[in-house]
Amino acid sequence: MSRKEAISNLREVLIKRRDALRKTLAADLSSLRKDRPEVPDDPDLNCVEDGISSELVKAENQELAQVRYALERMQEERFGICEGCDINIPIVRLRAMPYAVYCIKCQREAERQCPTPTTENWSH
Repeated sequence: MSRKEAISNLREVLIKRRDALRKTLAADLSSLRKDRPEVPDDPDLNCVEDGISSELVKAENQELAQVRYALERMQEERFGICEGCDINIPIVRLRAMPYAVYCIKCQREAERQCPTPTTENWSH
């Protein structure tokens, strides 16, 4: 399979993931907004559940942004090109993480320079 074909297949993977994340986020946000009865014996439990739900929404929203950025890069014909060194990111890496913007070498360097843990620098 050529690189072009592999990237075309990854486009379909990203679109499916984007759609699934949108659907999940809509359901999560709906769940967070709806009024649910408080547990009078343990109000702390309600706070913990809300916090967990909120963190899940945040993580899903972050992944959705990464997927959208990858799709934008495809339109610009920059998908699969490392933002650090401008070489092609190996297809194996893209299959594992379709929204990767760095090759492994540049990703490691970015993680060394960044004091907070991150998987990808996708906010542009």
